[in-house]
Amino acid sequence: MWEKTEGPLMRIIAIVNQKGGSGKTTTAVNLAAALAEANKKVLLIDLDPQASASMWVGFKDKGKGLFDLFTEDEKFENVIQKADIDHLHVIPSSVLLSGVEKALANEVAAESILKNKLASFPSAPWDYVLIDCPPTLGILSLNALTAAKEVLVPVEAHVMALHGLVQLLRTINLVKQRLNPELEVTGILACRVDYRTKHSIEVLDQLRTRFEGKVCTSVIRENVRLAEAPLHLKPITLYDTHCNGASDYRTLAQELIGKVEVTPPPISPS
Repeated sequence: MWEKTEGPLMRIIAIVNQKGGSGKTTTAVNLAAALAEANKKVLLIDLDPQASASMWVGFKDKGKGLFDLFTEDEKFENVIQKADIDHLHVIPSSVLLSGVEKALANEVAAESILKNKLASFPSAPWDYVLIDCPPTLGILSLNALTAAKEVLVPVEAHVMALHGLVQLLRTINLVKQRLNPELEVTGILACRVDYRTKHSIEVLDQLRTRFEGKVCTSVIRENVRLAEAPLHLKPITLYDTHCNGASDYRTLAQELIGKVEVTPPPISPS
């Protein structure tokens, strides 16, 4: 069933921010779709008990699968679902994941369960594994950071969002020191950037100054079509293929792949 990908080993990227409304799930779903559109094989793992990413790509209430992956001896391949998008597979979440913290309270090395499950999987059938983390830094997010080699941090272009970013980066560095020496921040992604406002532009400038070398060149502009897309159970690349949101996530995918030199989108209200 699973065929090894050509080229480098799969890249495992945790998409994390403990602040709600940062664009985390929006980025996980739409980046996955944009990478799949670029003929990359992608696995999207939804670790958020709210299951927003799962519902967005058409999976609702998938039972105990992912919960059993953490708490029982469930095989990794048994919880993988094929999405209605070429090159995209999904491990859907469920509300039961909210009980994982309690279920693993006395488990030894509980933070390494996902890493071990991924490592036990035959070959490397995906180019990218994207992990949508919950908006808390509990055992599920810790599993993602222990399993991943890269972190992508979506940040809303608002001054209040900057306050939690420093603490999050400290937590990531602590995980790197204690659990996962290979972990690196691939990028800080500015989301909901509204070039019509001075505030958005100032926050973007602050991000690039304070976290020089860590901020993605790509930005995700404020776009109403991005907000509409989950209601239609389609990623933005399929819901409105020509809108700014689709363009921005395609650009981010290309920046991640490293195929093109990315230039920021024009400063315009459109």
